[in-house]
Amino acid sequence: MWEAIRVTLLLAAVTTPLLLLLATPLAWWLAKGAGWVRDTVAAVVALPIVLPPTVLGFYLLIALGPHSPLMALLQPFGVRTLAFTFTGLVIGSLVYSLPFAVQPIRNAFEAMGPRPLEVAATLRASPWDAFWSVALPQARRGYVTAALLVFAHTIGEFGVVLMIGGAIPGQTEVVSIRIFQAVEQLNFAEAHLISGGLLAFSFVALMIMLVIDRRFGARSAGIRP
Repeated sequence: MWEAIRVTLLLAAVTTPLLLLLATPLAWWLAKGAGWVRDTVAAVVALPIVLPPTVLGFYLLIALGPHSPLMALLQPFGVRTLAFTFTGLVIGSLVYSLPFAVQPIRNAFEAMGPRPLEVAATLRASPWDAFWSVALPQARRGYVTAALLVFAHTIGEFGVVLMIGGAIPGQTEVVSIRIFQAVEQLNFAEAHLISGGLLAFSFVALMIMLVIDRRFGARSAGIRP
């Protein structure tokens, strides 16, 4: 059980900062325009929300398997497959949790509006400087929400990680799979223990998000929380 907890926490700790980095340029681009191309990309990004995790996991398993074109490109570097590895789990988590990172950050960028960047431009700030000194600080609410959502979502993953990683103890076995195995073995004491811990964690994560949202909302309105 403790090995499964360690692997799960490590997976969430690796996935969260990587997704924040990947989601930032994508969310910025989606927030700054419209059109069928952006709508198409937005729909692709949001697919994991509605797509059954086993379907996504199946295609990822094929893509990271030894016979895929992607692995053919990596074979000269000694990489034959990423399926059933921790790296494969990270890739699956990045894809599966992508909308939970992109959407809050995109919403924060859109809520900012064009005015702050226009003011920065009048002060001769370059677009790059304006992004780092104006846009990112004003979008911190979205980043905090995205980080909490991605971390919590990664902790609770099941279908994708089961398909792409299996249940190798100490390598790809996470807590959600451990619960499933405990129930299969009629070990309800362990299943209750892990499930109760995840329930408490989920509740705390949601409470933190609500508190952050209330505090940021009060500050935006000029009210002291």
